[in-house]
Amino acid sequence: MSLKSDFDGAEWDLVAEGPVTAGMIVLTADSGGTFRETLALARAYTDARKEHGQSELLDEIVSAKPEFDRHRYNSTRELHDAGLERIAEAAAVVGRKGTPEELNDYRTFVVTLASTVAAAHKEEGQQVSTAEQAALNEIRDRLQAST
Repeated sequence: MSLKSDFDGAEWDLVAEGPVTAGMIVLTADSGGTFRETLALARAYTDARKEHGQSELLDEIVSAKPEFDRHRYNSTRELHDAGLERIAEAAAVVGRKGTPEELNDYRTFVVTLASTVAAAHKEEGQQVSTAEQAALNEIRDRLQAST
């Protein structure tokens, strides 16, 4: 079982920010719904806290308020591109330091959170817009490629 103490500061920041970064990539993939989608992101953390004890790693991630450094990225495109890289790096760190189950749990949480954000507001008459679905697919692909 991996705990926050198993990671150095930079690694932990990367791992802890991964789920929020995925949510922000989806949130900015299409215009509209920002308020609802932001609330959905926070609610995903609250819901995960209710499942306390299933994964110590996820328990530690969701025990803190989700934080995101908006100033790290100068544009939506930079958030998308650099964010996908950071998500992949975060999963790779979890893969190196954690168990295979923890890596699977981490990947699942990141995708679930991003999917929750995508479904929080209808765009283009769809629950999940084409742009949001494309972002979700890229997030899934990056997470699976990182081992």
